[in-house]
Amino acid sequence: MTAVFFGELMLRLSPPGRELLLQTPKFEVNVAGAEANVATGLACLGHKVRMVSAVSDNPLGAAAIGELRRRGVDTSTVASEPGRLGLYFLTPGAGLRASEVVYDRAHSVFAERAAHAWDWDAALEGATRLHLSGITPALGPNSAAAAIAAAEAATARGVPVSFDGNYRARLWEAWDSDPKSVLTTLIGHADILFGNHRDISLLLGSAFSGDGSDRRREAAEAAFAAFPKLRMIASTARHVVDADSHRVAARIDTRAGAHQTEEALIAGIVDRIGAGDAFAAGVLHGLIETGDAAAAAQAGLALTALKHSLPGDASLFTRADLAAFEEGGLDVRR
Repeated sequence: MTAVFFGELMLRLSPPGRELLLQTPKFEVNVAGAEANVATGLACLGHKVRMVSAVSDNPLGAAAIGELRRRGVDTSTVASEPGRLGLYFLTPGAGLRASEVVYDRAHSVFAERAAHAWDWDAALEGATRLHLSGITPALGPNSAAAAIAAAEAATARGVPVSFDGNYRARLWEAWDSDPKSVLTTLIGHADILFGNHRDISLLLGSAFSGDGSDRRREAAEAAFAAFPKLRMIASTARHVVDADSHRVAARIDTRAGAHQTEEALIAGIVDRIGAGDAFAAGVLHGLIETGDAAAAAQAGLALTALKHSLPGDASLFTRADLAAFEEGGLDVRR
């Protein structure tokens, strides 16, 4: 019973504290990557997970593999090859100053690897789920073809596919891409979509009326009509007060109806990057454990809320941490 994740492994470089980029000649380094973040989050919750990726055959690539392995992720299908590891630079936000990301990931080992180079028989052996995101196909024609091949291989083997929209306009615009066509193909294989009404509007070319839950339900019903395999759409609603305080609710739409949590106030935010990946990990955890959409929405909210308290890209919280969050109480745990 192994969940498989396909995507790019990267390094994140950010200045210490809340300094501006290059304000001082120092960087804090974290292993990153949307799919790797979800894999790490699930592994820390005690699930068997496998990462499929390619990294540079140098100390940077070795560090990325080592970090995932240390968290319990199976890295036997991560290739090490000549080339460069993708990077991104994060300037953390503060108060009314938003966070900012600068990518340096063009021509990475992962993005340049030919679509036919991936061994899907090995990667999907014993798999119970394949998880993809919209970042992988946005990197270029090779990774777009590889993502489609991965989804097709999973479907051919009866392995369900989950897909996180993660639309990144800057990445798609950097090459002669057709995001609508590629993303439509990929979501056509998925039974679970992580995305909201904006993602669905982009895919279907439709605007949805109303506000809040009514608009989300209208979008969900349109997606269910367009994608016959789709059975569940998971999303969050985020209201940003400032860089340090957000209000977040979680929602899961099924063909039969919707389950939405109460809004949680997340104050004193340490790091919001990777919170969406933590949400995905929480939802998948809830579905594996209970199969119940309402419980999965609550687990997703809990893990995304906890992630805001942790520096770095990935959630490192355990089942005990989730249980403590659900119980409430913020005094010291002794």
